[in-house]
Amino acid sequence: MSYDRSVSADSHKLSPESVWHIDMPEIRFGRDATDELAYQLRDLGVEGTATGLVITDEGVADAGHADRVVAHLTDAGLNADLYDESEREPSISAIEDCLSFVREQTDNGYDFYVGLGGGSCMDTAKATRAIIANGGSPLDYISEPTGDGQSLTESGPPLVLLPTTAGTGAEISPVAILSVPEKEIKEAISSNHVRADAAVLDPTLTTTLPPELTARTAMDALGHAIEGYTTHEHDSLLRASDPAERPVYAGRTQLTEMFSEKAIRLLSGGARTAVHNGDDLDAREDMLLGALFGAISGLTAGASLCHAMAYPVGNKYHTYHGETIAVLTPASTIDYNSASDPKRFAKVADIFGVETAGMPNREAANALKQEYIQLQQDLNVLPSGLTELAGITEEDIDWLAQQTVNTQERLLRCNPRPVTKEDVADVFRDTLHNWED
Repeated sequence: MSYDRSVSADSHKLSPESVWHIDMPEIRFGRDATDELAYQLRDLGVEGTATGLVITDEGVADAGHADRVVAHLTDAGLNADLYDESEREPSISAIEDCLSFVREQTDNGYDFYVGLGGGSCMDTAKATRAIIANGGSPLDYISEPTGDGQSLTESGPPLVLLPTTAGTGAEISPVAILSVPEKEIKEAISSNHVRADAAVLDPTLTTTLPPELTARTAMDALGHAIEGYTTHEHDSLLRASDPAERPVYAGRTQLTEMFSEKAIRLLSGGARTAVHNGDDLDAREDMLLGALFGAISGLTAGASLCHAMAYPVGNKYHTYHGETIAVLTPASTIDYNSASDPKRFAKVADIFGVETAGMPNREAANALKQEYIQLQQDLNVLPSGLTELAGITEEDIDWLAQQTVNTQERLLRCNPRPVTKEDVADVFRDTLHNWED
């Protein structure tokens, strides 16, 4: 039995999962942890005067972070080339450009790789390292029908990721998200061979992040945490006949719930300070730690309906992912999915800081929605809904709903409540305006 059936299958067909596992890069966290990058690489087996590639983008380079990392590596006796042409929401062709750079500079690839920046830079580094090690092109490893669906068999030389944002979770995830502009969809190379060997999380790398990006990435991280906390339990999903077929999004466990709870507290409690006072290192540290914990929960247990809906929006309208998650969460993760387990959503409200004493569970879930919207309004840099975000109107909803159900099966299978195209359309309709200005 594979994962071609969801938890909505007839009960007599179910063979429930009974095993869970978690894979994680080595994690190094703290202020100025960047100064231990060379030690981390040596610990992963990088020897002598090895040569590596730092993959980043122009904005991160302009902020001085790339120079800091390259100088640190050079001072430690390592050599490093710099590729600073990663693009936002990297496309297949953008990955091919980075692959061409590597193949032009080396015979067999670099001795190590460093991804520095937001999720797009880190996904570019992850995809590049894996494809260089396995050969071929990105489409070889994207699932059918877009790609050939080949399996990665090698991870390649050490890869360390340094996030400069607090939200995407790319530093620990086994997925590289790539856009396919000609099809207006996003696809993923998903494998434990994509996952980095280590992540170095340094709050001092995030202080240059402007308020808008701070808010966007915080909302993405908060989405991971809430979705991970409210998705299916791992033993409600189907067991694979082969452990190798167990998906990377495998349902929540007691471990992921623990990380979700801490992430929700850190992110909901610290986002206002981080956005409005970006030099506050305590707040930046809370955001980075909350984002890490949210990723451990959401990118292990599984993102769900909100993220599934976000990808068609982002790919067609080129919106920022975190903003898209922010406007979709109230109607999708909270409103629609709370019917699956009102008591659990009441618990989320309590963790979020809502005073829920004496409230019925459904009333508490609704209070959570209102508190989440209030947080968005307080940040003062996020759009009020899809219409303000990208000019999306009623006429666009049918296409968006169809794309969601057609292209996001891997996320919809994690959703705690079954969805149809009509359900998705209704949720999109509810997200056109979360509040009136």
